[in-house]
Amino acid sequence: MLEQYRTVRSSGSKEVVIRKSRFIGYVMPVENEEEALLFIEDIKKKHRDATHNCSAYVIGERDEIQRQSDDGEPSGTAGKPILEVIRNQGVKNVAIVVTRYFGGIMLGAGGLIRAYTDGAVLALEAGEVITRVLRREVFVEIDYTWLGKVENELRGRGIQTGETLFTDKVTLLCLPRNDEGDAFMAWITDLTQGQALVTEGRRIYYSEGD
Repeated sequence: MLEQYRTVRSSGSKEVVIRKSRFIGYVMPVENEEEALLFIEDIKKKHRDATHNCSAYVIGERDEIQRQSDDGEPSGTAGKPILEVIRNQGVKNVAIVVTRYFGGIMLGAGGLIRAYTDGAVLALEAGEVITRVLRREVFVEIDYTWLGKVENELRGRGIQTGETLFTDKVTLLCLPRNDEGDAFMAWITDLTQGQALVTEGRRIYYSEGD
């Protein structure tokens, strides 16, 4: 698994008018090719009266799946520019559709490339590009007498935390970066003089800053 990667936070859309043609950029975070294709089909149904619904997507840890479609525009003037925006922004697990309503003025190959590039950039802005960081779930069970000290130390080190469970003891969900997980567990054991019960959980992606 990647230690971190860039993607979009959510679906979104933005529109721009270029020489009377409407270009609407849509974006969706996707986990697999099936989700990407469903998203593209949904946009095509929504805009079945549009002149073109051009698209591209990049999926996989190493960008293994890359597809693009000009949807009737001259070859290389629509899908490829959208795909290049995704690559240049360094995002993955993302699908983009740029819908065009022709306004009566021909743009030429260069104009089309610029317009679809702009539509893709706007789509990514609408979806908000974020960094997702691989974190390790570490459950730390301690006596209540340790709670104040442990919480202060966690805050001081900037360790992200999740839900805290209060029973006869306190269980803190700590979320160190995956590559810092082993060191964190050794540190928390030392901090509590070996009195904490430290249990490792899943490795899971969290948005940076969440």
